Amino acid sequence: MESTESRECARCGTCCVAPDISSLQKKPGERCRHLTDALACGIYRDRPAVCRGYRPDEICASIAAPTLDQRVAGYLRLFGLREIS
Repeated sequence: MESTESRECARCGTCCVAPDISSLQKKPGERCRHLTDALACGIYRDRPAVCRGYRPDEICASIAAPTLDQRVAGYLRLFGLREIS
């Protein structure tokens, strides 16, 4: 399996939608309000520590899919989560 250190970020936006980010009051499956249409972080220089610490890993490869919605669904399924409305 490829090591985390060598994996490049695909800039797919999944980590900004699928997991919860409590410091931003973001629920699982909810798009971060700072995620731009270009799937970039709108507050990159000031993003929370949890976002700064994120590193792409094998999960990114395991949920790869053509669309953001499909990748998020794969992530939520993998962890037994569902979107919180």
